[in-house]
Amino acid sequence: MKCLMPTDHEGAKAGSRRSFVLMTMGALIGLGLAGYSLFTARGASTLSVPAEDVALVNQQPISRSDFLFLLQTLYGVDLSHATREQRQKVLNDMIREELFVQRGKELDLASVDPDVRSALVNAVELEISESAITAQPGEATLREFYAQHPERYVSEGIMNVQDFVFPADELRDLAAGPEALKAAVTAPETLTRLHGRDSGRTKGDEFYFAAQIHLGDQLFADARELPEGTASSPIAMSDGIHVLYMVRNTRPVRLDFAKAYPQVLTDYRNHAIAQLKAGDESFLRKRANVRVADDLR
Repeated sequence: MKCLMPTDHEGAKAGSRRSFVLMTMGALIGLGLAGYSLFTARGASTLSVPAEDVALVNQQPISRSDFLFLLQTLYGVDLSHATREQRQKVLNDMIREELFVQRGKELDLASVDPDVRSALVNAVELEISESAITAQPGEATLREFYAQHPERYVSEGIMNVQDFVFPADELRDLAAGPEALKAAVTAPETLTRLHGRDSGRTKGDEFYFAAQIHLGDQLFADARELPEGTASSPIAMSDGIHVLYMVRNTRPVRLDFAKAYPQVLTDYRNHAIAQLKAGDESFLRKRANVRVADDLR
């Protein structure tokens, strides 16, 4: 009669199988616990929203402070006085914006869309300029800047000048000299005889910058030096001989520091911002690998 009791070898095999099953179950339980810890850990959870946020969109937080600010801006109410519809509308708009921003990143719109590129450049420039915008320079610093740029802080000059034009060919025939031309602008009969005319470039009292635009740089340079009630020497130009007659010339005067202070502060900040931008651009260029086409070097 054969013995039905398991041999030592068979018992060892059964024990090995039990050990393997137990190890497998332990590994699966461990993975399950690890997965639960991973997806419920703060900052990595899709199951809970941090107190400082109102939503998570693909793990990207939507700030509670931004939500409250937008609620106040759109409806003029705080959270406790907002209706459910108002809260839901603001939240849905913010979630929609975040979804579209994320989709824009996926499509890499920043590299192809001109408006997005421009917005990014403006955002970077604003970040660079923040310290200069918020800085409060002392009076001594501003006075130094004021002294270094005296041409900026002057009152606006005003002039009333008439511009008369004489045909060059007819003047040669009449042998009219400089004095005859200067006399012509104040003597109507001489003006008529020499076929002079008002060019119509100027319109009575004008600020210096407007007169310069209307007259052009060449004529304005002579006009600004003319005393009131005098005429200029003849000025040869492509359309004829010009003579200016100054009716009124109120020259610019330098503003004292107190009157110029707002403009000095603005100019100082703009100067600081320009320096910061130039410095950052130089830094970015140095660390970048920029290659330019041969025909544009």
